[in-house]
Amino acid sequence: MTMAHHPDNTPATRSEIERNVLLVTYVLYGLAFFAGVTAIAGVIINHVKIGDRRDGVAWTHHRWLMRTFWFGVLWSLVCLVLAGVGIGLVGYVVLWIWFVYRIVRGVLAFAEHRAMPAP
Repeated sequence: MTMAHHPDNTPATRSEIERNVLLVTYVLYGLAFFAGVTAIAGVIINHVKIGDRRDGVAWTHHRWLMRTFWFGVLWSLVCLVLAGVGIGLVGYVVLWIWFVYRIVRGVLAFAEHRAMPAP
């Protein structure tokens, strides 16, 4: 296995690699507003990477994103069922706002090298 390198040919640290993976994952979630399949790619990355370490800032971000995805799926299904009575459409608007909030909050914490709250 080869080590990732910076442009000046110095080895990248594990922390830098984790941050790059998280950046890609946040971008995939953000692109989900245009093509939902990108969030599926993002959650696959989260599931693969969360097993690497159970501590550190990266782990909390992967957990945050996974919960965002799976709770989003759950509430999308609830809204779909409730769409027949009209309230589901309101639910979708609330779900969209919640999803945007989760992504923006995560990106801001990521940029500041802060951990996300993890239950």
